[in-house]
Amino acid sequence: MAGIVWLASYPKSGNTWVRAFLHNLFRNATVAHDINRMHELTLGDTKPAAYRALDPTWTPAKSLKETLALRGPVHRAIAASRTDSVFVKTHSALIECEGYALITMEVTTAAIYIIRNPLDVTLSFANHFGLSVDAAIQHMGQHGHVLAQNEINAYDVIGSWSQHVESWTQRSSQGLLVVRYEDLQESPRKVFGSIAGFLGLTPPRDRLDRAIKLSSFKVLQEQERRHGFVERPPHAEAFFRKGRAGEWRTDLTQAQIDRIVADHGDVMRRFGYLDHAGKPL
Repeated sequence: MAGIVWLASYPKSGNTWVRAFLHNLFRNATVAHDINRMHELTLGDTKPAAYRALDPTWTPAKSLKETLALRGPVHRAIAASRTDSVFVKTHSALIECEGYALITMEVTTAAIYIIRNPLDVTLSFANHFGLSVDAAIQHMGQHGHVLAQNEINAYDVIGSWSQHVESWTQRSSQGLLVVRYEDLQESPRKVFGSIAGFLGLTPPRDRLDRAIKLSSFKVLQEQERRHGFVERPPHAEAFFRKGRAGEWRTDLTQAQIDRIVADHGDVMRRFGYLDHAGKPL
């Protein structure tokens, strides 16, 4: 049945990496799919054009409530735009805000949720949004946090890191696949293969391996270096910065690590980012 397959994550957790993989897999690409054409297969739910299509008076000056009133209709329009299921990137938490559901379940078919160690997310989040690391830690710990609206994106209610992860993963479902960013790096064939399997695909090993290779961070980074990337924020030097797991070990102070663990320890422990004694892994 047609509907939306959500590619959901807290910002800077690997969503774009998974999108690139899906493009290369579905297209059976022999050269890397253009990162500036990912809209051909995967859409987003905060693109201003989608809101203006439903309300020509929409501008970034609209209030949070006015924009969220359009979120459900935008989702329904996206689902109706395809005869088959459609992949949609979202950073919204699976919650309600201002009386409106941020994810429209009536047009939802399934969801892939990508989670990344918040210790590493903090560094990427700070770079992406032009913040200090301490400011990024504060934003990531803020319940109900909202990303500002502008000409590039409509409001995005992401909540805190823990709130976001819990909202998507607190209930297990056959229609939900949860993958860790770190496992995509350490066991790419296994984990990307599980994504393909979740979508009902059984690609030959050579096709799967080729899609993984063409979606590697090195390839994505080189594409951005050569051609730019439309999703790079104006103040960031690059969208694809480093992409490594464990960067926090050298780039965060002990006080910063302690604060992140204090904010998110329960969820970090649940997903294997802390040991039983509360020490980061």
